[in-house]
Amino acid sequence: MHKCEFIARFYTYNIIWFIFAEILLMGRILALDYGRKRTGIAETDELQLIASGLTTVSTSDLIPFLEKYIAAEEVEQIVVGEPKQMNNEPSESEVLIKSFLENLSKIFPQIPIVRQDERFTSRMAVSSMIEGGMGKKKRQNKALVGEISATLILQAFLNRA
Repeated sequence: MHKCEFIARFYTYNIIWFIFAEILLMGRILALDYGRKRTGIAETDELQLIASGLTTVSTSDLIPFLEKYIAAEEVEQIVVGEPKQMNNEPSESEVLIKSFLENLSKIFPQIPIVRQDERFTSRMAVSSMIEGGMGKKKRQNKALVGEISATLILQAFLNRA
């Protein structure tokens, strides 16, 4: 093997290894369907390809939950649903979300927080539950609706990227 060929292979393998290492080091993206009483949470896989429901927590327990989760998992971004009215004006719950976002950015200054339009996600969540054959009793479970809504918010965010 010539010296030039050896150097070319060496650099090629190093570039491949660097790309592979970057993929392995990607953090998850979390999505929040923030509500007054409860917040649905969804997460991506490490490659940021698939959105999956994680859980729903009481909004009063949200910050401690996120602190514990972020201590255990690498989180690259947090996507928070942005409730809007049909005329594109912010909904009434936006006031609560704004104060939460200020608090969240102080607690996790290293994690970017982005917004995603969440119009119709609750309706779409219930529709997907019906299509999946879920019974009426389970469809009334607001915690499950919140988790599915957060998943839809996260999937919409992934689709726009």
